[in-house]
Amino acid sequence: MNAEGNELFQKKPMLKSEDWWAVWLGLFIFALSLGPVIGMDLLGWVVKFNVWVDSSKALVPVSQTFKNMSGIYSAFLTYLFLLVITTIGAVAMGAKVKKYIIGFSIIFWISFFCLFFGNNAYIAATPDKQASLKIPWSMSLGEMGFVIAMIVGLIIGNFFEGFAKFLEEAAKPEWFIKTGIVILGAAIGIKTVGALGLANTVIIRGLCAVIEAYLIYWPVTYFIARKYFKFTPEWAAPLASGVSICGVSAAIATAAAIRARPIVPVILSAVIIVFVAVEMLILPLMASTWLFHEPMVAGSWMGLAVKSDGGAVSSGAIADSMIRAKALTNLGIRWEEGWILMVATTTKVFIVVFIGVWAFILAVVWCVFGIDRTKTRCDKVSGGGIWERFPKFIIGFLLTFLLLLVIGLKNPSIVKAATVGSDQANALRTFFFALCFFSIGMITNVRKLWAAGIGRIVAVYVVCLFGFIIWIGLVVSWVFYHGITPPIIGG
Repeated sequence: MNAEGNELFQKKPMLKSEDWWAVWLGLFIFALSLGPVIGMDLLGWVVKFNVWVDSSKALVPVSQTFKNMSGIYSAFLTYLFLLVITTIGAVAMGAKVKKYIIGFSIIFWISFFCLFFGNNAYIAATPDKQASLKIPWSMSLGEMGFVIAMIVGLIIGNFFEGFAKFLEEAAKPEWFIKTGIVILGAAIGIKTVGALGLANTVIIRGLCAVIEAYLIYWPVTYFIARKYFKFTPEWAAPLASGVSICGVSAAIATAAAIRARPIVPVILSAVIIVFVAVEMLILPLMASTWLFHEPMVAGSWMGLAVKSDGGAVSSGAIADSMIRAKALTNLGIRWEEGWILMVATTTKVFIVVFIGVWAFILAVVWCVFGIDRTKTRCDKVSGGGIWERFPKFIIGFLLTFLLLLVIGLKNPSIVKAATVGSDQANALRTFFFALCFFSIGMITNVRKLWAAGIGRIVAVYVVCLFGFIIWIGLVVSWVFYHGITPPIIGG
């Protein structure tokens, strides 16, 4: 490798590495989330957002154990907890303590209010919840809080540059999202345990989804981005992962594996989250119109087509409610609740689990062939060289996933308690994602984005997602799930 390549891939001590600190923080939160398994509620005080009409009911502690705690007090405890653990990591990585604390506090509360407004019922309520909330309509944009955070960040970063510069010490989008991904592993692990009770076809379909997403979607999207839209490999690889695999998480993992510049996942994340919101609006409605007589096909389709774990699960929940209602009206059949959602979740689980494997494969390929922005190549592929390129936060993701999977399989009686703890940790994951999206917006200069070709990114997304990914996913879902239906209530 030349000098530039050596500088790019130089080894960082574990206590100075953003990747490793994502692992440490994620595993610490994961350890606390195991409290319910041993009879302790260690994260129940974390605040969560209800979908609200009355703002006084928007904030509650995530656990009923703390039901007498006010939502505002719960929010303040959540802030203090995140402030302390992230400050420890930031200072270890070289941040200035006072500047980080002030900057993080401002970023946290801005992100907090973005999540608050994003959970307003008219924005976030799914169609099946409108009646209970006594509202006539809603936009059903359950992840809009993240988009709002990004928009606010963009406004600050582009119109209040002095303020943005002041907050820069605490704006660490990659660290925040990587920590959130480590926490995500536990949620997927426990969902996988729950999915084992399904028919073998669900597991087989999930594995086929992995083959489909990684070996068909990815190379075709990469080819289109390179051949017809003239993207460099640095852009084409994360874009292919984001469009074809699992949205923001896959794009960031890929960008980290190939050592793309920070601007690459920043731009792609902005585009992906908007498209996820669009998919969540359109696809469940399409599924309920075309597939109400094939509910399991619809569930698998949601898992394949919607490019984020949260978006896919949310779409599965919406489709579950809408399809069951339509089947009752049109077919006179009352299917059990939750099976459509479970298929969507299981399909997405198998796709997401392989993010780490795919990131490792790409790291090896990029090292062997020198496909990166420095135009350098490893003269000799050593284990150390590949290890330095490998995104370490993926280790945390796989650890949390495998630990809960193994624990759940060995002792199914703890699955319920582990699920409670995982839900508590996921409340913190929501904040890490919001902090990430605000930070993404704040460090993004729109003029540079346009110069980098954001219009072409949108074009690739539209061509690939709506041109073949959605429809191939529908066909394959039909092949594997045609004729399979949930149990009938009273049947």
